[in-house]
Amino acid sequence: MKYKSFFLYALLLCLFIGSIVFVNHNDFLYKQHIAKVVKATSAEAETVTDMYGNSDRIFKQRITAKLQNGPHKGERIYLSNEYSISGAYDQKYTAGDKLFVSIRTNQQNGELTGLIKDAKRDTNVLIISWIFIFALLVVGKKQGFLSLISLAVNSVLLSYALDMYITTSGTSLLFICGISAILFTFVSLLLVNGLNEKTYAAMIATLLGTCISLLIMYVVMKTTGEKGLRYEEMQFLTRPPRVVFMAGILIGSLGAVMDVAITMCASMFELYEKNRDITVQALKTSGKAIGRDIMGPMTNILFFAYISGSIPMLILYIKNHAPLGYTFSMNLSLELARALAGGIGIVLTVPLALYISIFFIERKRRTA
Repeated sequence: MKYKSFFLYALLLCLFIGSIVFVNHNDFLYKQHIAKVVKATSAEAETVTDMYGNSDRIFKQRITAKLQNGPHKGERIYLSNEYSISGAYDQKYTAGDKLFVSIRTNQQNGELTGLIKDAKRDTNVLIISWIFIFALLVVGKKQGFLSLISLAVNSVLLSYALDMYITTSGTSLLFICGISAILFTFVSLLLVNGLNEKTYAAMIATLLGTCISLLIMYVVMKTTGEKGLRYEEMQFLTRPPRVVFMAGILIGSLGAVMDVAITMCASMFELYEKNRDITVQALKTSGKAIGRDIMGPMTNILFFAYISGSIPMLILYIKNHAPLGYTFSMNLSLELARALAGGIGIVLTVPLALYISIFFIERKRRTA
């Protein structure tokens, strides 16, 4: 067994090193021109003050880079870049950075110049991904490996579902995400826990908890006329923002509800396996205690996960002296609604998972 583990980690290490080397030398696969920064010099240009009196220093960079692909591979290209202290819409580049650039030839001296489109960040993303994979495998072992597979399958399913929605005009996004949610639930729970009563109970509790929370959210939105919900952050969408918002609630709530469902069901079945003579009343008492312990943390986790994405915009609005009421309504209305919908799903899933688990345990006890 030790030799198998050693072989597996050695293989992963080889894959890690090989993938890093490949990503650092995969420029030939890109159609866009890629340039590697050889030299970058900065000079402070000016101090800019906006209409609210906030000032920011703007720096200008002269960059010399070497083209990594295309017909001009190996040639020097000269670029310019502006970046600010805040770094909200720009960044400073240093030697070794790779950039996506456009190319044009200077008619006077024949030098290659161009514009910087964006930075090439795939190496950083790959390193973070490998850290996640190693951590999951070291802690979770076989279950961690199965979780990785389910994550990959679910990512492909979600990508396919969104692509289907974009390419087909007559299909409802909510319907597509509903079918996807069922597939996500089946793939995640079956791969990690296998075919057993615990998995069946968790599936039913997950789907019921998610559907009921979505239905409650829909009824509340209908009865209140969606007052207080600001869809301005979706202003660039060409699809109805309400449907996109509801689909986001469905997918967002699913993860938290599934976590609570499998935690409750696994706990109930573990109590039964440890003591086959445990009474239904004892299972209910223990299940309610477990549910109370996980409801609070899970609801807070969901709240912080949604709100954290709005922190940069909150700071930007507050820094520009926007009224607090306007700032919070513009940036937090949708996030708070998503968090509340997920919280409702979590609270509902606790009793659902408890009683569904007891039903399967009692059925198993009768057939044993």
